[in-house]
Amino acid sequence: MLGEGEQFYAVHFFFTHDIIIYIMFMCDMSEESILAKITTLILAKNEERNIVDCIKTVQFTDEILVIDDFSTDRTKSLAESMGARVIQHAMNGDWGGQQTFAIQNAQCEWVLFLDADERISESLAKEIREVVEKNEQKAYWIRRENQFRHYRATHGTLRPDYVDRLFPAKDSYVEGYVHPKIVTPYPNEKLKNIMYHYTYDTWDQQLNKLNNYTRLAALKYKANGKKCNFLLDIMLRPLWAFFKVYIINKGFLDGKMGWILATNHYFYTMNKYIKLYFLYRDSDGRL
Repeated sequence: MLGEGEQFYAVHFFFTHDIIIYIMFMCDMSEESILAKITTLILAKNEERNIVDCIKTVQFTDEILVIDDFSTDRTKSLAESMGARVIQHAMNGDWGGQQTFAIQNAQCEWVLFLDADERISESLAKEIREVVEKNEQKAYWIRRENQFRHYRATHGTLRPDYVDRLFPAKDSYVEGYVHPKIVTPYPNEKLKNIMYHYTYDTWDQQLNKLNNYTRLAALKYKANGKKCNFLLDIMLRPLWAFFKVYIINKGFLDGKMGWILATNHYFYTMNKYIKLYFLYRDSDGRL
């Protein structure tokens, strides 16, 4: 049996011990609650060939959200099998609106945009976690390198570029149809490590994308009241576009692939102005 004094000290000890344990628990909870978290945002349509490999590289993030433009292949089911949350939402040609919709549905403080044909390197994944843990309110730009399965092109139209992909979701949105612009109130900073862009698997895919982008560009130009001069925009501007990417941007250093990509850029430039030219003659661009 414990004496009265011993009972007092025993009760005091256990009470103090419980208080200390409770305080330590609450501190751990507070620390966990203030750690910034990341939602990866992936916009997709019929990306069953890419979606699994894409998601594998962002497993380090806290949420993976796929905005699916009503794919007719297995994109949705494959994404869900990888643990992603999938929301189906029609894009209707408005890429910026779709990205803004994605930001609005993110559950974490930070968002990381990734296309289905892009991959985050291991070194970049580590760097992203480090900067987000610091929780400095900045918009981070990531160096993107283009990749092919059998060829290499590092100049001209496919030279490495920086893209704005990691930033706090609050007060951020995206505007623009064909080449959207991310709008944030945060200062910009570049990350050191790279992401990979597997831009095209086949020429059919590249030419289909060219056809779609030129259509959207023409529609945007007309909506903004941009005019088209046959001589300047259809005959001369494409020549300048070719010269710029093949000579000034050193596309010639990529050999045969450099010539092909520069030529395709010539046709991209010419076709968007051809479509604009005929939109002013017929509301549907019919010949």
